[in-house]
Amino acid sequence: MKVQKKISHKQVTAPEAISKIRKGSRVFIGSGCGEPRHLIRTLARSTEMQDIMLYQMLSLTLAEYMDDADFLERFSLKLFFISAGMRKAAFEGKIDYIPAYLSEIPELFDSNQIGLDVALIQVSPPDRFGYCSLGISVDVTRAGCKNARTVIAQVNPNMPRTCGDTFVHVDEIDWLVFHEEPLAEAVPDIPDEEVARRIAFYVSDLVEDGATLQVGFGRLPYVILECLGHKNDLGIHTQMITDAYIPLFENGIINNRKKTFMPERAVATLCMGSRKVYDYVDNNPMFYFRSSDFVNDPAIVALNDNLISISSALEVDLTGQVCADSVGHLFYSGIGDQANFIRGAAMSKGGFSIIALPSTAKNGTVSRIVPNLSEGAGVATLRGDVNFVVTEYGIAQLRGKSIYQRVIELTQIAHPDFRSALIESAKSYHYIFSDQLAPRAEDQLFLEKYKSRMQLKNGKSMAVRPILPADEFAYRNFFYSLREETIYYRFFKKIRLFTHEMAQKHWANVDYRKNMSLIGLVQNRGHKEIMAVATYAEDQDNRAEVAFLVRENLQGMGIASYLLEKLEAIARENGYTGFSATVLPENRAMIRVFQKRYPGLTTRLEEGNILILMNFDLPDEERHPAV
Repeated sequence: MKVQKKISHKQVTAPEAISKIRKGSRVFIGSGCGEPRHLIRTLARSTEMQDIMLYQMLSLTLAEYMDDADFLERFSLKLFFISAGMRKAAFEGKIDYIPAYLSEIPELFDSNQIGLDVALIQVSPPDRFGYCSLGISVDVTRAGCKNARTVIAQVNPNMPRTCGDTFVHVDEIDWLVFHEEPLAEAVPDIPDEEVARRIAFYVSDLVEDGATLQVGFGRLPYVILECLGHKNDLGIHTQMITDAYIPLFENGIINNRKKTFMPERAVATLCMGSRKVYDYVDNNPMFYFRSSDFVNDPAIVALNDNLISISSALEVDLTGQVCADSVGHLFYSGIGDQANFIRGAAMSKGGFSIIALPSTAKNGTVSRIVPNLSEGAGVATLRGDVNFVVTEYGIAQLRGKSIYQRVIELTQIAHPDFRSALIESAKSYHYIFSDQLAPRAEDQLFLEKYKSRMQLKNGKSMAVRPILPADEFAYRNFFYSLREETIYYRFFKKIRLFTHEMAQKHWANVDYRKNMSLIGLVQNRGHKEIMAVATYAEDQDNRAEVAFLVRENLQGMGIASYLLEKLEAIARENGYTGFSATVLPENRAMIRVFQKRYPGLTTRLEEGNILILMNFDLPDEERHPAV
């Protein structure tokens, strides 16, 4: 009753509230699905409104008026982000885009660099103490509300009351318009779900249990979240909560228990989606909403250990520069806070960032991995800040890599149709060696099934996967870490150099169905090092010649036996019926590995070496019967 008395003189109709706005005013409008649609439409219809400048972070309702010449004469729009509904208007020059990090927008208002006369916001009904909630739109709305001379609030019972720094007292609001209407909803469509799911598959491979995630909004991030259902103990510190998070919360995948900053709470600035997600965050203490200058601050982001930033892009050039807000000269979306989350992830203990994008655009006719960014394209993220880039063709790791390595990594994940042209462009820019071969022009998704993991006797885990052209430098480091004796056992001669030409011959353009090299990688001080290599190459009589290299400190741990079993499975799949191997007589350890797996092998001396012939005729269970 006391609150009702306090606000009775502030309660007005929408036309009465809008009439308080003077000609020439600078008006801030709340963001995204939390925007006050009834107030916006009343404002647009009022012929008294003249020369009004509108500021908004993410605009939905105003898109309805972009073909109305009268509206565009009376209002000018300045947007910090261009929504899908506003792109056509942006391309036609009907709106003005302000490229600003979302975390810095509150300071633009606080410093009066962008002065505000009026703020139009939407809130929940006041509680018995007079507090309304900004609900699903805290982001830059709190700062807009605080810095405007006049605050007009649409009070909507459908606006959730969210926890965190979301509350505005009725004393801070000048005019209250009680109007119930459904909140705006925004659920992205997925035009190519197969591509999105392949990208999500690779991204999920990088996300480990216990990580804290920041995930951008859009078609691709939506699918990525859907594909994390097999993870455990994830946390959230992100810009936006969407419907895609709900199953992960409901199934306990996201529980925020292992977060090092604000554990037990999912931290965000706004929420966009369907009524389902609005109901889910309503009065839910698991969520903590706060303004973007806090949530998106790199120093705050970095307080989360193992923070993984996942965002999308429009283009990535061969040096690692990322464009996320424009298609050439046409502004397409906004820089948002991609760079801040990426920097925060880099500063996070154990954290890293992922840029995910389809390999092509325009129905496969244009590559998104490009020699150089399109003319007019803006650099949203610098090449020095980028870590992982993921397409439906795999993962490129750029952090700490040279331009040559970046070219190879990125070409490897480009669409097969464009790989050769990318390599030729890189040669013309002198990014790579003039004799560099392009990766094979085929989809190598089938290589994923050849990945495995071996638990070593020393307690470490070794990841096993096919070698790729981008592994040239890692293999070089592995080669030079080996003793001369180990190299001699493998190559039967002293080899003191492993040149680029040798790497080209082995792996630049591998036909993985005829030849296969598996590498074993072990974590060492924040990165993975090659510790073992197992190779087979096409031989005669439907056999493949097999060979192994294992770093000395890991020999005797069963690695060669494990890799031999994996190679056999791949060789069988590719039509081979057996292996051959040439071994030095003194290499008894390798001979025992072969004898153990192939008791019926045959041997003969050739030029002082032992030629071993092994057949796959026995099924594995017969070769090694259960005891």
